[in-house]
Amino acid sequence: MVLTDLIKNVNPVNVAGPTDIEITGINIDSRRIKDGHLFVAMRGTQVDGHKFIPKAVELGAKAVLCEDMPEQKADGVTYVQVASTEDAVGKAATAFYGDPSRKLRLVGVTGTNGKTTIATLLYNMFTKLGHKCGLLSTVCNYIVDEKVPADHTTPDPIELNELLARMVEAGCEYAFMECSSHAIAQKRIGGLHFTGGIFTNLTRDHLDYHKTFENYRDAKKAFFDSLPKSAFAITNADDKNGMVMVQNCKANIKTYSTRTVADFKGRIIECHFEGMYLDIDGHEVGVNFIGKFNVSNLLAVYGAAVMLGQQPEDILVTLSTLHSVNGRLEPIHSPEGYTAVIDYAHTPDALENVLNAIHDVLGGKGHVITVCGAGGNRDKGKRPLMAQEAVKQSDKVIITSDNPRFEEPQDIINDMLAGLNAQQMRKVLTIVDRKEAIRTACMMAQKGDVVLIAGKGHEDYQDIKGVKHHFDDHEVVRECF
Repeated sequence: MVLTDLIKNVNPVNVAGPTDIEITGINIDSRRIKDGHLFVAMRGTQVDGHKFIPKAVELGAKAVLCEDMPEQKADGVTYVQVASTEDAVGKAATAFYGDPSRKLRLVGVTGTNGKTTIATLLYNMFTKLGHKCGLLSTVCNYIVDEKVPADHTTPDPIELNELLARMVEAGCEYAFMECSSHAIAQKRIGGLHFTGGIFTNLTRDHLDYHKTFENYRDAKKAFFDSLPKSAFAITNADDKNGMVMVQNCKANIKTYSTRTVADFKGRIIECHFEGMYLDIDGHEVGVNFIGKFNVSNLLAVYGAAVMLGQQPEDILVTLSTLHSVNGRLEPIHSPEGYTAVIDYAHTPDALENVLNAIHDVLGGKGHVITVCGAGGNRDKGKRPLMAQEAVKQSDKVIITSDNPRFEEPQDIINDMLAGLNAQQMRKVLTIVDRKEAIRTACMMAQKGDVVLIAGKGHEDYQDIKGVKHHFDDHEVVRECF
């Protein structure tokens, strides 16, 4: 692609060198630069990409997109200066890959909890309805049925457009995507065209990055502010921030609710560990999910499918065949008659939702033993809140390691314990070794009890001192059984 076409939407401040040169690739990682590439110098939270311009040129970059012009310019290299490379990179990537998001119907899902479930269920539903689809999620990316490993909730703008272009090439009609607050704030989704957006809920998370809840909320809101008039926006009317999200939105706004008047309404008729019977817009349907929060997730899926032109009857029939996402309120029944539930819950609100769902099914029978921890090098303020939530709704709590990253596991545990009083501490054990904590919980469980193992869900590793060690809660539970 000619550089002139690549930079036409990035509003250059200054250009040094010819723009009629052929660009063969685009990258923000200098180590991946090849001959003929455009290198984008990004100012990251840890490293400034401008430092790597000489390395990129040495590896063959023919053009550089930057905020600061280098004093020393290499011969035969064009330098394009912009006000913000963070803002420009998505537009440049969109142009390079042929604006793929306009060649399919892209739906973004944002909020604190439920993003993975909703995006994955939409992908599974539309696949079952006979459409070729793509998925961009925390757990995994899919191009039709090709699995592409996911390292981040939302990839960088270049990888994102490359994946969307591959989806278009594979014949995908739809793509469903998680949009994290980091991705929105860092403009990783800049330049994409969305057919629709879904808001799930908003509770405390990622304050290590956003610093304040208001910044976190506004990052989510920016996604809806940017939706075009031609798009739809579906918001959760049960969340106090649901209508805040869409107050400046130009799109066609719809609501869903389990409690109040809404465009898409649902309620639980009956609930078991194997699933629920629901009333959705006056139609009864059996689903393989449990928990009020999953009713909300399913309503969002139902609403999005309606807005994408599917028939309500076909949607409900397909909903009844879908199953929960790996590591999301996933029950595993033991030979001894108790149930282990594995869930990704890693915020106080998510833990509350999962424990509520478990109590709804138990109906006052059986005990709940909760195993949980908190991630290292993340928002420390939620640690005592998570411990409080676990103790409030559990008969016994074992606080253990999650992904300690570069912190000491015992320090994280101590932060969690700081939120508990002497009476609450009587319910609590601390076992640093996560495998031993899960084994202990399973040994304590009796017939009819539930062991909730929270925090890691689908993850098959523990992040310790920068190294990912293999660890899967599912495997440990099955060993115990």
